[in-house]
Order: sequence, then C-alpha cells, then structure tokens
Amino acid sequence: MAIYDGLKEIEEELIKCMKCGNCQAVCPIYKETRSESSVARGKLKLAESILKGQIGYTPGIAKRFDLCLTCQACSENCPCGVKVHKVILAARAELARQKGLPTAKKVAFNLLRHPKLFDLGLRMGGKFQGLAFKKKATGMSPRFPIGLESRRVLPTLAEKPLKSLIPEENRVKHASKTVAFFSGCVTNYIYTSAGLALVDVLNRNGVNVIFPKDQHCCGAPALINGDVETAREMAKSHVEIFSKYNADAVITMCGTCGESFKYKYSELLEKDPALLEKARAIGNKTYDISEYLVDVLKVDFSKLGNVAMDFTYHEPCHVGRGLGLTRQPLEILKNIPGLAYKPMKAPNRCCGGAGSFSLTNYSLSYQILGKKLDDIKGTGASTVVTACGSCRMQLEDGLAQENMNLPVMHVIEVVQKAYQNSKQKSSDKKKLA
Repeated sequence: MAIYDGLKEIEEELIKCMKCGNCQAVCPIYKETRSESSVARGKLKLAESILKGQIGYTPGIAKRFDLCLTCQACSENCPCGVKVHKVILAARAELARQKGLPTAKKVAFNLLRHPKLFDLGLRMGGKFQGLAFKKKATGMSPRFPIGLESRRVLPTLAEKPLKSLIPEENRVKHASKTVAFFSGCVTNYIYTSAGLALVDVLNRNGVNVIFPKDQHCCGAPALINGDVETAREMAKSHVEIFSKYNADAVITMCGTCGESFKYKYSELLEKDPALLEKARAIGNKTYDISEYLVDVLKVDFSKLGNVAMDFTYHEPCHVGRGLGLTRQPLEILKNIPGLAYKPMKAPNRCCGGAGSFSLTNYSLSYQILGKKLDDIKGTGASTVVTACGSCRMQLEDGLAQENMNLPVMHVIEVVQKAYQNSKQKSSDKKKLA
C-alpha cells in the first residue's frame, strides 16, 4: 500500500476508527492542550474530510497535523488497531502536495538531497559554531535570534564527524560475522563517542564492521514532514549503497533510522519492483544494536566488568513502539555487573523531542519534556540511559535548564564501559599474579 501517495490509500484505516476517544488517555499533546484536534480521533476526522473533498489545505489544517509527535502511543493503544501515525504521515504528504512545503523546510530538505553539501555545512558548523553559540558547561546556547529559543541548550557539534574518525572497514581476526553500520546524522555529527563505542563492542565480539562512507541522512525528517519525493530519493540511495555489501546484517542505533531501513524504504519503493526487492532484503536484516547484541550475538553481559552506576532508562518511542524493542535494551543494562536500575513510572512516555517538532513547537515540546524530567527526578538516579541520539539531545536540554546535572548515555556506551572495565580487571589480576 503506497500510503504516502494519496489519502485514498489509507481509507481503510480511517474506516476502522470508531471514535471511542481512548487515544486521549495516551496522547502527550492532548494532555497539554486538551484540544480535540490535537488527539488522534480529531485528526482522523480531519483526514476523512480531506479525503472526501469537504476541506482542503489551510494553514490551520496544516498546523493541526503538525501537532503530532508520531510517538505511536495512539496506534499502540487503539482497540481497533488503527495505524494513526501512518494516517498522519499520509495527510501531511497530501497537504504538502496541495500547497507545497514552507520555505524553511523546502530549503532544509533540498539540502538533504545534496549529501556532500549537507556534510560540508555541518563540518563548517563544527569549526565555527562558537560564532553563533556561546558555550556553557553542559552545551551551548544561541548568542542571538537564529530561529531557536534563546534558553535552549544544544550539544556541541563534534570537531570531526564519525566518518572522519573510523575507516570504512573495521575488521578483526577470526570474525564470525560482518555487518554494515548506519550511524545516522546525530551520531555522525554530535555523539561520535556512541558510534565509536558501537564499532568497538562489535569488534570485541568478533564482528567485522563496514561503515559506508557515502551514507547520509536516512530521509525520515523529510518523510515525517510530508516531503515524500525527497524521502524516496534517500531511500533509493541507501538501498543501493547497502546492497553493495555482502553483510550479514545492517546495524542502526536510532529507532527512527531503524524504522526507515526496516519498514519505510519498502513502503516508499513499493512501485519500483527491482528496488523493492532490495529494500525488503535490507529491511529483513536490519537490527538495532541492542537487538543484535541480545538476540543474534547472545552476549552474556553478566561476565563483563563492573560499572558502578545507578541509572534510569528512557525508552525512545521509535525504539519501543516503532521497532518493538522494549526488552532488549533493559536486558543488557540489568545484566551488567554493578548497574542499579531505578525505573521511571512511565519510561516509554515521549520526551517531546520528535526531531524538528522541538524546533517548531519548542514551548509545547518543553511542557511535554517537563513530565519526563519530573519522572527522572523521582527515581533519584545519577545517570540517564537511552537508545536514541535525538532523545538524548532533548533530555540534555531539559536536564541542563533545570540544573539537574545528570549525564545522558547511549546504551552502547554503557556496554563499552563494561568491556573496558572487564579488560582493566583482567589486567589488574595479571599484575597481582
């Protein structure tokens, strides 16, 4: 079903909705706005009206569909099984076809179509970010109005992207498997330590890691905002790039990127039989890193080094609900010696980031984040662990603004620390002997 090519394609989803309103109980935006148009039921009714030609594009209608985090909580909790998040994406695409994208988004997504130019821009940003941002102990904030909230705390861009820090081939002796690694933009340009940790951990487990240097943005930002053609171009590009390698698996470390490779590329390329077959093959062997370590490599984390740390875990929406990985990250963290888990009351509640949503709706995004911060504070944990770079950015912003002073780590960084401590423990034993 080419759901992005017309609302007619998701008519069955609209028909399934019985307007019960159960979505109100789980929608983060509705809980803040109490507006019927903010909740899934209201949006489905609007989509139905657009489909029937009763209403068309207006700025107000577009805004109502923009007010969605695509957290998939409504889809997960719908008693009728309506895939609301797919309806939202289809509606955004339809409205974009009717009116076109706003200028800012048009420029941004056009840049994504030119990966080399996009890469150059972020590399330059890494070198000259001090001109536009002032550094703080926990990140940086805008020096002057540049379309960002002045109070916002952003992570610094890495001086060198991950692509410049590791070779394309990272091989080990007697390797049992070979994987291709898709880092995603946030890991490549900001949290490079997480990408380095992933390669290190896989190598320690006898896995060769190929890191294609011509990879770029997964295309999710364009698709989520209704620019289907840009997303389709990105899908074609990555299917061709990753099909070149005879890899046993494709590894991601972000739920949104993982969903793109696993599901979205096949949906986008449905009308191209040759590419569709390749996209499905890629999707069938795509794994989030936590899933790969637990379900494929079956690593015994209890034998790793001690990590003396109490932590709480934030479950990213697109990892938990999108990829269905609610068990694997915690299975890793609960089995590493020394780690003490202090659970939140609602670890899977959306943090309010949702990529560009936090840029265009910062105040509302921060209200939603506030609930998450209260939950974190209630645990008394000294560290927050998550499995998504975008969530990490959002959490770090709030933690810094609220002076909570808690570090945020990716699951794979905790695993690497356990391996490093295991090596240190082994070295200490040799010295004693």
